[in-house]
Amino acid sequence: GGRMEVLEEKEEEEQREEELKALEISAKLQDLETKVSMEQICIPSDVPDFDWSSIDTSQLPSSYKTNSLKEKKLLHIADHFLQQYAHLCPDRKPLFLHPVNECGVEKFVSTTVRPTLLPYTELYHWDGCASFVSDYLTVEPLKSPITPPGSLYSPTTILKYQRGNCFDFSVLLCSMLIGAGYDAYCVHGYATREICTLDETLELCPLLRKPQEVPKEGMKKSSNKYRVKPPPDLHSKFELQQEAKKAAETEAAEKDKEREEEKELEKPRRDPLYGLRVHAWVLVLSGKREVPETFFINPFTGNSHSTMDEHFLGIESVWNHRNYWVNMQDCWNGCKDLIFDLGDAIRWEIMLSGSNKPLQLLPDAEEEKELSDRDIDDMQEKEEDISFDMPPSWVAPIQISPREFETRCSQGRKVILYRKAKLEKWAPYLNGNGLVKRLTTYADLDCTEVVEVREWFKNREDMLDMREVNKQTQLTTDYFSPGHLLNLKAHTYTSLEPETGHTMEFYNEARVDGLQKRVENANEMTEYFVGRDDFLHVRHMEFGKRGKKIHLAGTRTDINSQPIVQIKECFHRNLEKPADEDVAERIFLITEETIHLTYHLKDKYITASKKDFFKASERDRKGNEIVMTPEMCITYQAGSSEKEKKLLHLYKLLQELTEEEKRLKQQVRQSEAEVLNILKIRENEETAVKLSVSIYNTERNEKRRQQNEAMKNTMEDELPGQEEQDLDYLAPFLIRIGYREKMTKGQALRVRDDCLTDFKRRLIDKANVIQARFEKAVEELQKKDQWFQEKKNQLSAEEEDDFLARYSETMFHIHILALRLNREKQTAPQKYLALEEKLRKDPRLAEHLGHA
Repeated sequence: GGRMEVLEEKEEEEQREEELKALEISAKLQDLETKVSMEQICIPSDVPDFDWSSIDTSQLPSSYKTNSLKEKKLLHIADHFLQQYAHLCPDRKPLFLHPVNECGVEKFVSTTVRPTLLPYTELYHWDGCASFVSDYLTVEPLKSPITPPGSLYSPTTILKYQRGNCFDFSVLLCSMLIGAGYDAYCVHGYATREICTLDETLELCPLLRKPQEVPKEGMKKSSNKYRVKPPPDLHSKFELQQEAKKAAETEAAEKDKEREEEKELEKPRRDPLYGLRVHAWVLVLSGKREVPETFFINPFTGNSHSTMDEHFLGIESVWNHRNYWVNMQDCWNGCKDLIFDLGDAIRWEIMLSGSNKPLQLLPDAEEEKELSDRDIDDMQEKEEDISFDMPPSWVAPIQISPREFETRCSQGRKVILYRKAKLEKWAPYLNGNGLVKRLTTYADLDCTEVVEVREWFKNREDMLDMREVNKQTQLTTDYFSPGHLLNLKAHTYTSLEPETGHTMEFYNEARVDGLQKRVENANEMTEYFVGRDDFLHVRHMEFGKRGKKIHLAGTRTDINSQPIVQIKECFHRNLEKPADEDVAERIFLITEETIHLTYHLKDKYITASKKDFFKASERDRKGNEIVMTPEMCITYQAGSSEKEKKLLHLYKLLQELTEEEKRLKQQVRQSEAEVLNILKIRENEETAVKLSVSIYNTERNEKRRQQNEAMKNTMEDELPGQEEQDLDYLAPFLIRIGYREKMTKGQALRVRDDCLTDFKRRLIDKANVIQARFEKAVEELQKKDQWFQEKKNQLSAEEEDDFLARYSETMFHIHILALRLNREKQTAPQKYLALEEKLRKDPRLAEHLGHA
């Protein structure tokens, strides 16, 4: 008996200890909650705080302020579902089922989703929707990081005020994705601190991620047993190995040290609320819209994540506009082992079941026995509700104006901090130079030492698309879209001054000469060509030093341009010529007055034919060129012992090459002039940046619209006067009485009556003509119809189609005539009254008719 008492006392003590521990844990959690609620989400400091209680809800539709009968029934079903869930899963957190909306009315979460397809091509795809939502809305933290919010506002209100928490983001994004045809769901679950607080300072910027290289198979070289073996390496391999080992060890030690230092800085600090932080995101199931694999979208960033991503730690429930599912799978390993088959009644508990099977609420028959009578009644009631459909969404249609869609970010600007990088975004036309995005990469984690700056532009008239500035080499590269005035594709430079080193790439398809790239510095210039008829692909020019003449800064005149020392050209093979007659390379040594020709290799030859010409520097007294001598040309013909061609042939070739040299000199000067012109134009474009506006952009074309309206108004003002000057409608009637400045009342009345009678007759004649045409067309149609009924069985398919085409044409003609006739009948009285008023006000008749 004593033993029993001791055991009971021990059990009581243990129970008390457990209770105290539980109290301590709950107290610690409360402390953590208060501490963590003070944590700020990574939002820019310039975004002001917003008071949701001050928003105006008076103008919202009635659906926001009341619940329909069907919605009330749904809330009743949801409460029953929640009771059963709490009974079966007492250790789980309460479900996020029917929070209040902005008007304080309880609304079921599925009815807050409003599927919408917005009329912007970018929003037809999931990544466009996700990036829009992440850019457009400002992130607000949950009031408590470990409990879902007590309210869920409509997507229309969230869009209006451009801010919201993770649940608001997810509902809006899910509405847009379902509208675009995706099988998307809102998720209530748990995630890491970095995901919940939008902390991307340890993440690599998506723009810097390199695409994964696919290993190429079948690239191994087949070993050839007849291949010549290389000479043996007589260096001591052991010594080399030891040296390499030492160098590798020191390098590895330095790298490890650097890595450790970086890791220490990069290590995310320990999160006391790991696994408890509530987050909402979007689940997209495979199948619809050709989605190959189920994935998550984090609405804060707009990035997609694998369902195996370790940042997502668990799921409580998912919902769309049709139903609500509770996750019954264990999340001890995060979301990695979850199976997203929502039709599986064991893994996912559905709220509104579409099938007639009883709801599988309890796994074991024993537990089923333990159910109270009330629970059984609830189950029976739930089975009755099986056929219940989700009521339509209470949310008003989601609309985004073109201006709002274009402006995107709140205040038109957004800054995101990544690991060793900063990304800035702007709305189009916000910056005068067309800048819409800038990515700055840094060498250190503190983001102090800039490595590179990349800038993206839009709507520039000079077609500038992107600019890269390497802060270490001081090199700037501009990339252009097709359509630049000078066909520029890319331009690399340190300065826009001449002779400071420039690499220019061109859209060669748009150039007559096929120039693809030109590399130029102070002493040389190289041009690369594509698709030329003469097979030229490289031209290299070398320049000498200038003379002592005065040279003005910024100019490079022909008088004092750099002397050309050498021009070298390389050609591709022309298969229409024999190889030893097809020039592969020619070099004009201008200062030495020599020309070197190298021909393409013949098959099975390892040496190429060559010709070297030495131009005679002297001329005879009359100024004529000296006759060609054998010493002026040295030739080597590969694989031929025959004597070279006759001197006449060589003389002609030399003459041709001399002419070619003159042409090339001119070409070089043109290339130099083009470089100067490009630099001058680029400088002008950069000093006065112009942005192009689409003709469909009515808001930004305000000036043009005002000009059009002003022109229209002036035209309207001028036209009546012009008509009076050009055409005097009273002239024919005044001639009859012999026009006088003064006329009697009888004459004035007669002129008026004649004019009105004539006008009335013309109106009637016009109507009669239209009536006659209409009747004729109807008669023709009847004849065609009669002919078709008689010949219907004899006609081929082609003849029948031809007849029907002509028949429909006649029908259309009749329709137009009927409209015209109707219009004439309606407008004739108005036209008559308008003329009568005009005659009364006419200065020639007003004296006698004004009182009439």
